Amino acid sequence: MKEERLKKNLYTVFLSSFFFFFFLCSTSDLLLPRSPLEILTGGRWDLLQPSVGISAMHMQLLHNNKVVIFDRTDYGPSNLSLPSQTCRNATVFDCSAHSLLYDVASNTFRPLTLRSDTWCSSGSLNASGSLIQTGGYGVGERVVRIFTPCDGVSCDWIENRAYLSSRRWYSTNQILPDGRIIIVGGRRAFTYEFYPKNPGKSVFILRFLAETRDPNEENNLYPFLHLLPDGNLFIFANRRSILFDFVSHRIVKEFPMIPGGDKRNYPSTGSSVLLPLFLTGENNRSKVTAEVMVCGGAPPGAFLKAARTIPKIFVGASRTCGRLKVTDPKPSWVMEQMPSPRVMPDMLLLPNGDVLIINGATNGTAGWEDATNAALNPILYLPDEPDPTRRFEILAPTRIPRMYHSASLLLADGRVLIGGSNPHRNYNFTARHYPTELSLEAYLPRYLDPQYAGVRPSIVTVELAGDMLYGKSFAVTFVIPAFGMFDGRVSVRLVAPSFSTHSMAMNQRMLVLRVRRVVQLSVFAYKADVDGPTNSYVAPPGYYMMFMVHRGTPSVAIWVKV
Repeated sequence: MKEERLKKNLYTVFLSSFFFFFFLCSTSDLLLPRSPLEILTGGRWDLLQPSVGISAMHMQLLHNNKVVIFDRTDYGPSNLSLPSQTCRNATVFDCSAHSLLYDVASNTFRPLTLRSDTWCSSGSLNASGSLIQTGGYGVGERVVRIFTPCDGVSCDWIENRAYLSSRRWYSTNQILPDGRIIIVGGRRAFTYEFYPKNPGKSVFILRFLAETRDPNEENNLYPFLHLLPDGNLFIFANRRSILFDFVSHRIVKEFPMIPGGDKRNYPSTGSSVLLPLFLTGENNRSKVTAEVMVCGGAPPGAFLKAARTIPKIFVGASRTCGRLKVTDPKPSWVMEQMPSPRVMPDMLLLPNGDVLIINGATNGTAGWEDATNAALNPILYLPDEPDPTRRFEILAPTRIPRMYHSASLLLADGRVLIGGSNPHRNYNFTARHYPTELSLEAYLPRYLDPQYAGVRPSIVTVELAGDMLYGKSFAVTFVIPAFGMFDGRVSVRLVAPSFSTHSMAMNQRMLVLRVRRVVQLSVFAYKADVDGPTNSYVAPPGYYMMFMVHRGTPSVAIWVKV
């Protein structure tokens, strides 16, 4: 009887998927075929808001579980009005909002006021949890904007219009061990600087940025930055990467060039992630292995063919990913192939350590109307799977293409928030096939499926959550709701909330902490003794989401401050 029911369920799922496939394939967008197992375990989608009034080009999760969302101020009026008293201020471009604050718990939002153009800008949370947002276009290119979270409705943007020393348009930010933020690159800006400003000299030349610029195409904008456990910075642009000492302002070493000819940075936009850092060694936790992963992009010349030929030619995107153990004495790239090509992908670390590859297209590049064939299926990458042929899984597709100027980020409840997509110069709601998208949706990975509720841990208390000290141990009490389901092992992980734009998840990192022991307190309750982060090289100061993972299923995160 059970086998018969399973066959019937699989047949129903197959039929519904077939008709969904047929419906979506009436456009040119790509829907990947999936096995029955992938259909049953591919997660699900939830439309949160059909319209928030603006297109989510940039997003940042705050430690009060609210999300700052903004696009650019020179699109023309959005579909979200500012309060009437704000419109009396002549410095506002129009009486519509180009930023908002989204409340995750209530699924509501309110408008925020931007006074300078944030088009293709960058950002990072500082150690106190405020969003430090930098650069943009025109009068916004040297602006620093600050958004400090509050419990009420009074908080809004504060702008310093003449702070940056260089124009920062398509630059990348990374918080550093001392709490400063480094701002690297930008269009025709082959330099870097710091926030707060460096005493004395305020801007520094980095010739690597000029060397990696392709004539007419660039392909080195929004460089990938990752802070490594030795305190140096990994910088990747185009196809090259370096280990950079930002204290002494020198290149420590250059890594091997990523194999193949594909370009990886804007406008041939790929994505990158620093894989989880395991601080679980028994004897020497100072020797932490760091591995960087880069996926997607486009072949040489793809941008010129899409942007400057008539009719446009949309070249197939890169389908390769490369992994580089940057802490190895002689690191070399290990290349793998995704199930399909992808340009403009987002790469997000899920709480269980898997990598979600989401959004983007299979042909073309970033830029106005320079891509086609939306990639509707997210891809799950299992970094610890020993069999390379089984590391990629195809997940449930969305119905909403998320192309150029879309964004995504991980929420504290384990869902992934997705918004935006506007590959046009202005808001365009009638374009075929990719009109401006104002909706917000959530992707729910399979660990949120109801059948895992019995093994999903719930964190009850965390010692030192308000002020976690480096090198100190702390205790976490938690419950497992189903009797007899605890297998004796849990993992405690810290995830830094990322600033998301243009396939970048700036400042994203995950730390897997050492669990010394777990003791049972009652039928369902347990206590874990955990070693905190070793130093600010592995965990720059600030707020982190603490997840507890049991049998691959994460809890809802508790916010902790390191």
